[in-house]
Amino acid sequence: MSLTQTITHDLTQAMKERSEPKLSTLRMLKSELQKLQADKGRSYEITDDDVNAVIRRLIKQRKESAEQYKAGGAIDRAEAELAEIKILEPYLPAQLSDEKLDEIIAKSAQEINASSPKDMGKLMKAVMSQTKGLADGSHVKERVQAYLNK
Repeated sequence: MSLTQTITHDLTQAMKERSEPKLSTLRMLKSELQKLQADKGRSYEITDDDVNAVIRRLIKQRKESAEQYKAGGAIDRAEAELAEIKILEPYLPAQLSDEKLDEIIAKSAQEINASSPKDMGKLMKAVMSQTKGLADGSHVKERVQAYLNK
């Protein structure tokens, strides 16, 4: 079963269960996927990678919104945004552990001879190409900075 089919199935289940937060979040996701389909054209088959990219974008938007709501004192709205993130995250592939990410960083650094903070861009490019969808970019950045500042 493709990720799109899983989302559609879960949307139907949320309707039957009358689970309002999950239902509204999955409807929003489904709407974003339909927009993607319209942008790409009817003949384009949406892949799981496309779905993952949309979900990651939506999660990033929710995190940014939650931070802004917290800064503005709207804690209840921030919590609603974070609840949507919790609904979306299970559809993403499992994230790499810190140990596995550090292995990839060390291996990539050896391959491109990155040893100082000035090599940050090159190393980030190499690591992100290997961890696409398996690690959050900001987390990768933190780990790469820590590695280069040793």
